[in-house]
Amino acid sequence: MVTTTYQVQGMTCGHCVNAVSAEVGAIEGVSEVQVDLASGQVTVTSERPLDTDAVRAAVDEAGYDLVGA
Repeated sequence: MVTTTYQVQGMTCGHCVNAVSAEVGAIEGVSEVQVDLASGQVTVTSERPLDTDAVRAAVDEAGYDLVGA
């Protein structure tokens, strides 16, 4: 298992957390998504390292921005 933490900008509420969790969680191989709303950190556990572009696309689909990746 691989755990990676991403910085996401624009999340402000529980709905934001759910949207990001659902989109990132739908990426193939992802087994767990933890979102810290206060810090904007999204920690993803997956079977193998994820393609950053796939994570960026999922975060974008949820309506937010992946920062610094």
